[in-house]
Amino acid sequence: MQPQQQNRQPELVEGSLPVFVFPTELVFYADEQNSHKQVLTLYNPYEFALKFKVLCTAPNKYTVVDATGAVKPQCRVDIVIRHRDVRPCHYGVYDKFRLQVSEQSQRKALGRKEVSATLQPSAKQDPPHSRPQEEERRLKEPLADSVFFEQTAFQTESRAVAGGPSLLTVLLGLVCVAALMLPTLGDEESTVPVYLHLSVNKKLVAAYVLGLLTMVILRT
Repeated sequence: MQPQQQNRQPELVEGSLPVFVFPTELVFYADEQNSHKQVLTLYNPYEFALKFKVLCTAPNKYTVVDATGAVKPQCRVDIVIRHRDVRPCHYGVYDKFRLQVSEQSQRKALGRKEVSATLQPSAKQDPPHSRPQEEERRLKEPLADSVFFEQTAFQTESRAVAGGPSLLTVLLGLVCVAALMLPTLGDEESTVPVYLHLSVNKKLVAAYVLGLLTMVILRT
């Protein structure tokens, strides 16, 4: 009697799983606003779901929408990457993204794929297929030569709220200003109802909080 065969998926060695990503190079152009947003497509041709994580050598220069997520079997997912620091000092600098995948039930990275990213001043000065051999060599460097950092939700959202103070901060500041304008407790000449009179200590607290809020607003 033959032993019963079990349909079990072979155990995958860490780092051995091929990762399918397109394109393998991102080129942003400073003079083309539409090129500041690009899409990486991650394919999952396997019979099991994959978790993915996007890491970068320069996370402060990019915004990655959904830097972590999952891909269903035989499906794909689009990862939006925006360049948010388009300055001449970054022209020609090559950064790297690493897409790291694993099984949903495991933490070890089954596979990884690197994608290069660079900012050029103009598309006219960087014709297709003209990448120098030096960059070809960089793409083949060992993975350990580059230091990658996670694209966390905090990094993704921090610049989005940096344009000005939040509504809560403004409202709290207005409350503190109103408190300082109310009469002090014991002021008999005021026409404001007595229950709205504040003690000196409460006004000091309002002044202190208002000072802190002012510092926060100036920093943003």
